[in-house]
Amino acid sequence: MNLRKATSIDDLRAMAERKVPRAFFQYGDHGSYAQRTLRANRDDLELLQLRQRIGIDVSSIDLATTIAGAPASMPLVLAPIGLCGMQHGDGEILAARAAQTAGIPFCLSTMSIASLEDVDAAVDKPFWFQLYVMRDRGFVRDMIARAKAAKVSTLMVTMDFNMLGQRHCDIKNGMTVPLKVTLANLVDVATKPAWVTSVLRGKRKTFGNLSGRVAGMANVNSLGVWVSKQFDPTLNWNDIAWIREQWGGPIVIKGVLDVQDAREAVKAGVTSIVVSNHGGRQLDAAPSTISVLPQIADAVGSEIEVLFDGGIRSGQDVLRALALGARSCLLGRAYIYGLGAAGQAGVTRAIEIIRGELVTSMGLTGTTSVNHVSKDIIIPRATAFRS
Repeated sequence: MNLRKATSIDDLRAMAERKVPRAFFQYGDHGSYAQRTLRANRDDLELLQLRQRIGIDVSSIDLATTIAGAPASMPLVLAPIGLCGMQHGDGEILAARAAQTAGIPFCLSTMSIASLEDVDAAVDKPFWFQLYVMRDRGFVRDMIARAKAAKVSTLMVTMDFNMLGQRHCDIKNGMTVPLKVTLANLVDVATKPAWVTSVLRGKRKTFGNLSGRVAGMANVNSLGVWVSKQFDPTLNWNDIAWIREQWGGPIVIKGVLDVQDAREAVKAGVTSIVVSNHGGRQLDAAPSTISVLPQIADAVGSEIEVLFDGGIRSGQDVLRALALGARSCLLGRAYIYGLGAAGQAGVTRAIEIIRGELVTSMGLTGTTSVNHVSKDIIIPRATAFRS
């Protein structure tokens, strides 16, 4: 399919599935265990009907907003995704460039292929960095210092990754970096020559933020062992206070699903929270993010900026989240599909698709500004199907 003929995120997903080796495609696409929470994120969004309005002047629709205190062209952030550089060579750099051209933030993952320094050298504007808090606090301190040196504007701390939820597909596929050598993987990669070329041309082939930074860890496999042992089950709110001292700038807490935790984030003095279940990749009994967003936004939305993550595949989904209390949304799998489909151009296309659908949906609901979206545009479920 020609990229310009991709009219939906589903089209980009289909293109990426054909172009990216199965192990890496499924790493980005799948969830943990039976994937119930992954499916719930989508299913619960799609249950929400929008209230169509007529007779309202919608000739001027304003998508501009602020996110973590900085201006953005629309209420969207490209979320931190590990191994972008295994979806397409230099994937993080390409995604950052697409985001900055579109006027929205890009957030680099700790588990990226391109390093902080690689991305900093390749773009001309500040970007965000997502921090995993490891047992080795010296490593964490070093990562924060590197983020400062790379002119990162906002630090996102992911708190729902203190232990790893099992993704069955990764085990079955032998998902490693580089990819585990098996007959099935060799055959699969051999049918993806464009992907092979892009990755070979990429600057790095392993975890750029970790390689060379861990004493005694000389190769990829040992780095993987280190990472699996480093996620810290002792992570708590006192650590956020320590991170604030080290960082000194805007902090976003990702992984909030409970009102009590949202209130703890307010007390911790952070800039924003992300209502997130890690894209259905951790606790596979967690509620969908859209189902808990309203109560969290109602409880703390007047005190802290509430961002939304989980299941966004359309502009309609963005509008639904804004209506239920989010200030902006994180886009994850949707842009990864674009990256796998066509590199930077694919990410740009994903952003264009979401933007176009958001503008149209706002117009058809009589909404002229993303900063004035309200619950009034959601049809209550109790009346949605009444004749």
